[in-house]
Amino acid sequence: MMFRIDSLQAWAPDLNSDEAWQAWAQHPIRLPDNGEQPACDFLPPMQRRRLSRLARMTMHVAWPLGGEEEQLPFVFASRHGETPRTFALLGEVADQQPLSPTQFGLSVHNAIAGQWSILRGQRGESVALAGEADTFEHAMLEAAALLGDGAQEVLVVIAEERPPVAYEGWIDDVPFSYAVALRVGGIDPNPAVRAGQGWQLRLEPNQGASTTAAWPHALDFVRALHAGEDKLEHAWKTRLWSWQRIQ
Repeated sequence: MMFRIDSLQAWAPDLNSDEAWQAWAQHPIRLPDNGEQPACDFLPPMQRRRLSRLARMTMHVAWPLGGEEEQLPFVFASRHGETPRTFALLGEVADQQPLSPTQFGLSVHNAIAGQWSILRGQRGESVALAGEADTFEHAMLEAAALLGDGAQEVLVVIAEERPPVAYEGWIDDVPFSYAVALRVGGIDPNPAVRAGQGWQLRLEPNQGASTTAAWPHALDFVRALHAGEDKLEHAWKTRLWSWQRIQ
């Protein structure tokens, strides 16, 4: 699979500019996460009120990558999804309190993709994915399928929110909340690809020689982009994903 990364936006607590991400890429560290969230001032207040923190993160990174009237296929990927919202609902069940139909409806995994379609007036295809630690690569595989189906470009968002403390013994792959949006296109063999814009992704059997990535795969890809790296590998169980920059 080959991709053209036309643009990228990323957000995490205290990392909300290209310069901040550039500095983090040189010295990656776990960031304190105290519940900060993007303001999303481009949305009217009544619309912002319905957005969870995860949804705000998604809208914040995705919104600048699409034109005002542009229709783009949308891939939303998150391994854990709306865990804090779901945990709150479970607490209400345990306390024998009535559940909010709105909160329940917005807790399902494709709710954020639906909110994106409504807020942006998108009438095209949208997909919501939940995988394992290599959810990022599966999202890119879905984007490749959409491109192969005739889409000119695809908007891909990977977002994770730090889970409630009660989940710390089970969820250990979200060092801090983050969202990454990529505008992805296919590689046209005729025009020259601008340097650093093209990437090839290969899936191979994992023979056990590669170790698990130190960071979630989407964050590691952002780090590699800002650090100017040309290769990286992401191993998970029987799968080895190899990224190669096409110069």
